[in-house]
Amino acid sequence: MKTYKVVGIGNAIVDVISPADDSFLELMGIGKGIMQLVERERGELLYAAMKDRTQAPGGSVANTLAGIGNLGLSTAFIGRVHDDALGRFYARSMEEGGTAFVNAPVPGGDLPTSRSMIFVSPDGERSMNTYLGISSDLGPGDVADTVAGEAEFLYLEGYLYDKPMGKQAFERAAKLCREKGGQAGIALSDPFCVDRHRDGFRRLVRDLDYVIGNEHEWCALYQTELPEALDLAAADAGLVVCTRSGQDVIVRRGQDRADVAVTPITPVDATGAGDQFAAGFIFGLATGQGIEVAGRMGCIAAAEVIGHYGARPETDLGALFRKAGLL
Repeated sequence: MKTYKVVGIGNAIVDVISPADDSFLELMGIGKGIMQLVERERGELLYAAMKDRTQAPGGSVANTLAGIGNLGLSTAFIGRVHDDALGRFYARSMEEGGTAFVNAPVPGGDLPTSRSMIFVSPDGERSMNTYLGISSDLGPGDVADTVAGEAEFLYLEGYLYDKPMGKQAFERAAKLCREKGGQAGIALSDPFCVDRHRDGFRRLVRDLDYVIGNEHEWCALYQTELPEALDLAAADAGLVVCTRSGQDVIVRRGQDRADVAVTPITPVDATGAGDQFAAGFIFGLATGQGIEVAGRMGCIAAAEVIGHYGARPETDLGALFRKAGLL
């Protein structure tokens, strides 16, 4: 038995969420519906412009772990925060949510804890402006053998490839996990991230056990239309998952394919939809479910999170799975 059912590695980011209409986004030069990296000065400007702020621990992989923890599995997160108010809030919140935050907040240095200013439009679309701060310093020294090597499933954040040290941390974690018999997978993160690291990500698709992305990310990875992109991915990877906004989720494992229906929902806040899909799907894998059931679990978890503000579930996901006859 491993110490952890699922370990994630990624950026530890405090989400700061505020409502905003399209005219405000245009006034502030904020790209609607995308994630943009910003420098410290820009981040402070946007933070000051936010009204009715709410604050929550975030980061894509950390959000996924929170969903898996909601379902009762043992989880741990490999991330990096500063020993400041936001960093201590982040570490404490992860622990209180049931996920081991295995690296203590780092004292000293100039870089503060990472934060993402998220503006939510009336249509539920979210526009993310992320200042990475100390997360950009995550490196292989932050990856302990006793954590990555003790994971049955490892989930990696593609954004880590944007920094050489993050890439090294990422690859060390995957190596430790797989050498000890665990399974390692990746989230492709976004099409722009894929464009920046296409060759590296194609290698990871071949090397890792599972890969989760949306239709735009898969098309960017293989530079072709979706059907051909997924055929190429299925030939390369052990398990391929493709989410499509409002349309069936496609799961491919070798010659096996599942098309999982999605129930259309008007989102209150689309933040975390992909993160919680991954939570439900990985929970399915980790508990021995087939690819169709795992996909259905992912869709239910995603539907829950877009029904309220914030990127983490507020309802017992296990109860929702039981209601749907999946548990």
